[in-house]
Amino acid sequence: LLEEALQEGDPKGKESVEEVLSNVSLAPAQSLWTTEASGSVKLRMDEDCLQEPITVHQMFKASVEKYNSLWALATRKKDKWEKITFSEYYHRCRTAARSFLKLGLERFHSVAILGFNSAEWFFSAVGTIFAGGVMTGIYATNSPEACHHVASDSKANIIVVENQKQLDKILQVVLPHLKAIVQYSGPLQKTVSNLYSFMELGQDIPEKDLDEIIRSQKANQCCVLIYTSGTTGKPKGVMLSHDNITWTAHHASRAGDVQPANSRQESLVSYLPLSHIAAQIYDLWTGIQWGELVYFAQPDALKGTLISTLKDVHPSSHMGVPRVWEKMMEKIKEGIAHSGYLKKKMVTWAMTLSLEAHQKGINKGEERPFLFSLADSLVLEKLRAELGLSECLKFFSGAAPIGKETVEFFLALNIILYEAYGMSESTGPHFMSGPKAYRLASCGKVVPGCKFKLANEDGDGNGEVCFWGRNVFMGYLNLEDKTRETLDKDGWLRSGDLGRADKDGFLYITGRMKELIITAGGENIPPLPIEDAVKKEIPIISNAMLIGDNRKFLSMLLTLKCSFNAETMEPTDNLSLEALECCQQLGSQAKKVSDITGEKDKEVYQFIQNGIDNVNSRAVSNAQRIQKWTVLPKDFSVSGGELGPTMKLRRPVVLELYRQEIEKFYM
Repeated sequence: LLEEALQEGDPKGKESVEEVLSNVSLAPAQSLWTTEASGSVKLRMDEDCLQEPITVHQMFKASVEKYNSLWALATRKKDKWEKITFSEYYHRCRTAARSFLKLGLERFHSVAILGFNSAEWFFSAVGTIFAGGVMTGIYATNSPEACHHVASDSKANIIVVENQKQLDKILQVVLPHLKAIVQYSGPLQKTVSNLYSFMELGQDIPEKDLDEIIRSQKANQCCVLIYTSGTTGKPKGVMLSHDNITWTAHHASRAGDVQPANSRQESLVSYLPLSHIAAQIYDLWTGIQWGELVYFAQPDALKGTLISTLKDVHPSSHMGVPRVWEKMMEKIKEGIAHSGYLKKKMVTWAMTLSLEAHQKGINKGEERPFLFSLADSLVLEKLRAELGLSECLKFFSGAAPIGKETVEFFLALNIILYEAYGMSESTGPHFMSGPKAYRLASCGKVVPGCKFKLANEDGDGNGEVCFWGRNVFMGYLNLEDKTRETLDKDGWLRSGDLGRADKDGFLYITGRMKELIITAGGENIPPLPIEDAVKKEIPIISNAMLIGDNRKFLSMLLTLKCSFNAETMEPTDNLSLEALECCQQLGSQAKKVSDITGEKDKEVYQFIQNGIDNVNSRAVSNAQRIQKWTVLPKDFSVSGGELGPTMKLRRPVVLELYRQEIEKFYM
């Protein structure tokens, strides 16, 4: 009501921060940050951000009152979607909470969840918070050692695992605080509870006891731990408060034009790792806040079944990390390649019209040109339907930078990818693109109620992007030095990213400070623009990583596009269809990666060199030219360690894995 009053200009709504806080019960706090799970923090409230702080339970209870009988969660079982309402969802979370209490969950200790997205994941997550614990996700791709780090650091009393494969990881490690393991899928061992028996465990815990714990929770206390993916070192536990979660679920999602269910129920498919903040805030918390219907994909979604699920449910919005959008792009390209001459001509005509229209600003609401509308209805609608996105109205990309080639390809399909930018430490998005805030190559404008500044700007307007707002995290668990490094003396969150803003407030990320290459000659070079230019110039290239820190010149590691094993998701030696077509056009007979590497294929190596030369011709200085390069024997992957769980390049790992190849450049 306060927010509505402020928006409508009601003078009675214009309260001060002090007046708002006088009506809210918060835990005592002396600082904007803490490193203790049981700690509390001051909230970053000011006159532009006066919404009343609430807990996760308060948010859920308000949603149940509004969306009580609407469908909330849908699970595919035996070729049929089984759905539950928001009322049932809420009560199952309470049931899980009572069972966690029965198993001995202590206040501010964690329940760690290890498995693929499911209704059980959601019940466990919310139930943990209701019971006064801290919800912690563990990446399903984690090794036993990585699982041990998260569970031990978060003092996990209980671990919820999906299946035997995940259980085996936990049984290999010793965890001093562990009291119980719960498994929600597959055959069970005797020492492990299944979900159904687990949900009955807490029946003798009175509802009033749970209510008392819920009432004791404060909005400025920790309820969620997000562990960083470890791309720059050991994963750190990002502590998020109730207010971080509830405020972001409400306000960042509105910046992306998410509609409340009483207007039009949004639907989405949950498939990205919920241990990452992007999927968790989008699937779980925003779903509760706005009454969305969440469909759970199959565990092999990223191995090929995602599109069939999308086709089945026709979501109204969809989010992907850049690699997911790239895979969709590759699927469409393969389909076009297998088409007849006439269809290829039609698709090329339609996609060219669409891209040109969007580049001219058709997304801003002007009337569509007749030919563009014709192309969309005759051709592009069918291509979107092949991806299961025929009824999708909003498309989001996040968790990592997305390449210009991918963005333009989807614009050519009449799909605008709205980029979100933020980090775990900002509870996900701090900048959002959307129907009312879109500019090509930008990650949008700052979320209303949040602020940003660019620290230490250079002559071109590039500076470190710093965040301020109710979404800024509490601190890193048990890591005071790291917390002090990340938050400046005034409490601004330092992103470590370089960016610039235009006169209208649109942000453009230009590099990452930790990734910035400083050559032996003292030249500062952001690698991403050069890497993206190489991948665009040479379509056979899958990954490109620039080398040159403290070196006399730049060099580059390259991988070729290949097919992946559908079961293990490991790269194979077989070239992808796009790579095969490229080779054929060059007159090469290569069918495998190994047919090319080691300079065995002169045509392909000359093609790559020509592409590198073209990129070098546009370099702003000689120091930014690529002097040497090599093609690695296999593509980067999560299983190989070169990519993190959200497909981010793990540069330190790559430097170590291919140290010998790199040293040969400089011998």
